[in-house]
Amino acid sequence: MTILLQLAWLFILAIPIACIAWTVTHEEVFREPREYFGRRSREGKTILERKFFYLFTCEYCFSHYVTILVLIFSGYQLLFNDWRGYVIAGFALVWIANTYMSLFALTRAELKKDNTEIREMDERSAKKAA
Repeated sequence: MTILLQLAWLFILAIPIACIAWTVTHEEVFREPREYFGRRSREGKTILERKFFYLFTCEYCFSHYVTILVLIFSGYQLLFNDWRGYVIAGFALVWIANTYMSLFALTRAELKKDNTEIREMDERSAKKAA
């Protein structure tokens, strides 16, 4: 694979990694398991138990495990055609995926802020009209 094709794959494979990691660690569909894992990560009796359950509540941590699965299924390597290619690809994918998640979080925060401002303006207009 040429370096340009490897880079294209890097930015493309990071998208589903970011999507899966964000969905599991933030979205409503996984709220109950996430709350359970969060509780176990705080109240676990051993450090191993606490750290294991924490992995499912942190998008950065969880993205490492999603990346490992993506590497297994895709066989993607970066720069080298041996085990070093997998290691470099893994860290690069995690970094790009977390950059995507950070950008998504900023976008969501901006949208929430805009929606709050609109709602407040609507409420003020309704009060003035009344």
